[in-house]
Amino acid sequence: MAKGSPIRLVLATLAVLGASAVLYRSLSSDPGRAGAYFYDPSVSRLFVAPMGSIPPIRGVDGPEEDAVRAVVVSISGNPSDRGSHRIAYLERYSPELKRQLEASRAGTGPAPMGRSEAAQQRWVRRTNDTNWFPLSSEAGERIVSDWATPGPDGTTPTVCIP
Repeated sequence: MAKGSPIRLVLATLAVLGASAVLYRSLSSDPGRAGAYFYDPSVSRLFVAPMGSIPPIRGVDGPEEDAVRAVVVSISGNPSDRGSHRIAYLERYSPELKRQLEASRAGTGPAPMGRSEAAQQRWVRRTNDTNWFPLSSEAGERIVSDWATPGPDGTTPTVCIP
């Protein structure tokens, strides 16, 4: 055996153990712990909730499930510039789709609905709109894409995550 072999073996073992620990943590972590922006329209307040939450969820001011997912963008293109954050649009699911997704997560539901049907059950709107539009409608597609238009200075807004 070469002189440096035991040291290399120990270093290789430590590297494998370290990589295994990182892999284990990433695979076993709860995806629901990552945060996403939500908006409570009853108090006009943005807040962070687990990313896996299915909107509408309970808001910040009471037991009503009136809070919806908010897609937040930085109009300066720099997500760390909190002063440039704006809500691009809001998203919620129909009661039927929400029930089905929750049952599916719990392992008690039927097969999920098809993609096109689910898109009809996902609704979007801007904060100043009063009506919700199906994601798959012309108005819905416009809402989810308009925010990506470059501003007067040519900067394209960037999606922000909490």
